[in-house]
Amino acid sequence: MPPAGPGLKKIPPYWYPYTTYAKERWIGRELLEVVSTEFRDRSMEYYRYALESGVTTINGQVASPNHIIQNGDRMENVVHRHEPPVTATPIKILLEDKEREFIVVDKPGSIPVHASGRYHRNTLVAILMSDFGYEKVYTVNRLDRLTSGLMILPTSPDCARKLTKEFVTGTVRKEYVARVNGKFPDGDVVCEQPLLTVDRQMGLNIVHEEGRSAKTIFHLVRYDENTDTSVVHCKPLTGRSHQLRVHLQYLGHPISNDPVYGDPRIWGEKMGRGGIDTVPSDERAAPAPPPHLADCMQGNPESLAPTSLQKEIQELKDVLVAPAKLLPRETGEDIGMGSPVPLSSEAVGVITKLRNMKDEAEDWSRWRDVIFRAKGTLRAPRDLALKKPPPGNKKKKNKGEFVDEQLNAAMKGIDVRNGFVPSTTSTGAPLSELSSEISTPLEGVEPTSIDTRLSSAPSDNDSVSVISPLPKSKSKELIPLVRVPDPTEPIQLTVAEAISLAGERIAASSNANAGPDQFPQGPAAELNEKQLYCLDCYLPLHPDPAPEKLYIFLHALRYTTGLGTFETEMPAWSVEGFTWDRG
Repeated sequence: MPPAGPGLKKIPPYWYPYTTYAKERWIGRELLEVVSTEFRDRSMEYYRYALESGVTTINGQVASPNHIIQNGDRMENVVHRHEPPVTATPIKILLEDKEREFIVVDKPGSIPVHASGRYHRNTLVAILMSDFGYEKVYTVNRLDRLTSGLMILPTSPDCARKLTKEFVTGTVRKEYVARVNGKFPDGDVVCEQPLLTVDRQMGLNIVHEEGRSAKTIFHLVRYDENTDTSVVHCKPLTGRSHQLRVHLQYLGHPISNDPVYGDPRIWGEKMGRGGIDTVPSDERAAPAPPPHLADCMQGNPESLAPTSLQKEIQELKDVLVAPAKLLPRETGEDIGMGSPVPLSSEAVGVITKLRNMKDEAEDWSRWRDVIFRAKGTLRAPRDLALKKPPPGNKKKKNKGEFVDEQLNAAMKGIDVRNGFVPSTTSTGAPLSELSSEISTPLEGVEPTSIDTRLSSAPSDNDSVSVISPLPKSKSKELIPLVRVPDPTEPIQLTVAEAISLAGERIAASSNANAGPDQFPQGPAAELNEKQLYCLDCYLPLHPDPAPEKLYIFLHALRYTTGLGTFETEMPAWSVEGFTWDRG
């Protein structure tokens, strides 16, 4: 992993077991459809390829892409987790009240409150427990990841129940400060527009008559003519998701650096002022490749139907399979699937632009997957076996654990014996060696079709660089995560050989920004810098963001509760004459 840039905190990638039970909205749908619509960080091709490689199990058995999900299904998947960097600005403990069992903290922007999405260890709760030594903290409310400011965190269940009751009954008085575009009106400005979440993946909220009631009182603190922005005091009387950000946008004064609600490329010249059209529309469009990849990707980049380039790859590697039908993500029909109301064409356009910009910010990695082109079959390391699931009455959401306790410790960022991140597993092998197996056929050897039959033991033909599986025991029964190679399969390249081969392809490229020949140029690499990929999972390694791009100008300033009134200092961006890079 490249070192963190100035002002950033990064953690090394680690193996992580995703475990979940079938949600109601998944029941009766194909596994590939669910995975590709619920998650968007990789391409359709990759998800089908990974499923056909056998990296996902349902109820302990390898699942095919067309598996129909049933009620009660337990889904498990081991991934190499790359958490995005967060700000290196430390969390401040403003008050620790041991007698009444709570703490007051000042959360920096960019750090999510609890684990969600790609964040697991770089979270407020995890950092308080690992870096500050708190055994348990309870979150009774939350701030958006991009928002900074004050939070009250109980350290006992009793205090958590009391404070939760205050938030639920609306007796907590919350005050925020924001920097917004334009000259905000003098005096108190009240906004009482109802809010509705219309896209779960992007967390997008809009003003909509079918939404939940919301009320905010705004008051101008200061107007800065040099930046044509205003510092505004905000008092939300309700606690809806993104309430301040959407209400400020509706009033025509979005937060100045808000990447979701303050970008004219998404909302147009009107910038969402007065809300957007809510008349339902069935209009949808299939995804289109970004401009810098349009020449080399003919047609729909989300489609599994092979292009000319993919046909060549298919003939050589026999790993891309065209489906019998188009899935929602290929047609654009996945937009609005999670919305409680039919979407207007304007709302669909906003969501489409948000998704495209998210892809672009992440270097279009969905179109730059290398695993399925550089390898034959994707397999997780054999040493990453999971513990047997608990009885039905003790099920816990996303509580999968490895048999190897050192891997569990690495996932949590601690060592179970010595209190530091382990450098090796209990088998004695460095964590960095727990790389995905690969099975790229040798030149001149025909690849075999993917076989999802399970075997009880690895074959003699397996790569010698792969760590031996742990022995089974009655108390920790191993659950097979991936298919075991058939002894009759052709000889496969070792991990080291395949990585070396990929490196040679990258090094031989005449374009400094290109990967192997089939991967087009992208914006990730600087001039004369090679595109980097993770050696364990081949994920493109993106340049670190600038720290000032990781937060928005919204800060929780003061809370008044039954425990007392607590406040932070005013944020640095609120001072008169403040300027920033608006590129």
